[in-house]
Amino acid sequence: MTSPDSAPTRPSTAPPAGVPLLMAFDLDGTLITEQGRAADAATAQGLARLRAADVRLAIITGRDTAPDAVMDAMQPDAVATNNGGRIVVGGELHTEARFTPRDLEAVLAHELTGARTVLFTAERLFVDLPRGTEPEPWMIARNFGPLNEAPAGDILKVGFYHPQVAGLARRLRESHPHLVLTGAQDPYVSFLTVTPEGAHKGAALTLIADALRLPHGRAVAFGDSDNDEAMLEVAGYAVQVGTLPLLARHAHTRLERQSDLGAYLNAWADRLERE
Repeated sequence: MTSPDSAPTRPSTAPPAGVPLLMAFDLDGTLITEQGRAADAATAQGLARLRAADVRLAIITGRDTAPDAVMDAMQPDAVATNNGGRIVVGGELHTEARFTPRDLEAVLAHELTGARTVLFTAERLFVDLPRGTEPEPWMIARNFGPLNEAPAGDILKVGFYHPQVAGLARRLRESHPHLVLTGAQDPYVSFLTVTPEGAHKGAALTLIADALRLPHGRAVAFGDSDNDEAMLEVAGYAVQVGTLPLLARHAHTRLERQSDLGAYLNAWADRLERE
């Protein structure tokens, strides 16, 4: 594990000292384990100590909702879901990016025979399941409907599950370069997420810092996968969780394992309390 004062993986100043400070966290593989529902005890303790030290806390996730247990433990000042496409600050909707009907039509005109396709609105999921495939529990919990009932003007995110999503990603990057594509590479080689223009985690971090009236240089971002690259790039200080090579050039420091996060946050809280 790397401490807050350890040497960075790219040239940088030391971690920001004191407050004001914004700490923004990806969920899966970063704040919690992959597909987890709650932070471990050490992480929850660190979050509570940081919050008590007047650090502002945010979640920036690819999920469409944050688990209740995580929300209770963190009590975030802001939450960005759908890879930053929907941002809530202080409990109020701040920004929401939706597909245009033309862009959505282009995204759904895919060549992935037998793909599982999920469309996300703010309130509900709409799913196209391959024949013989049962819906997953998270789909049932979100009261999913059939794809053909999706309201075209309200779609915030599209997800594809298929072994050949990389080919679709290449085509969309060529034909619709303004759309935001993540996944279709390690560690999510069979999953592709598409969000509207400008709906990415880097933009979300910037908008949240602005809404909280904090300088961008006082924002610390934590992430582990390719959809976190944009926010690690723009953060004043970037913490990579895990070893994905794509993120190394953006990280000021790295935690080898997700389980190291709790100790790291408590070490940061120790420093704030000393100051």
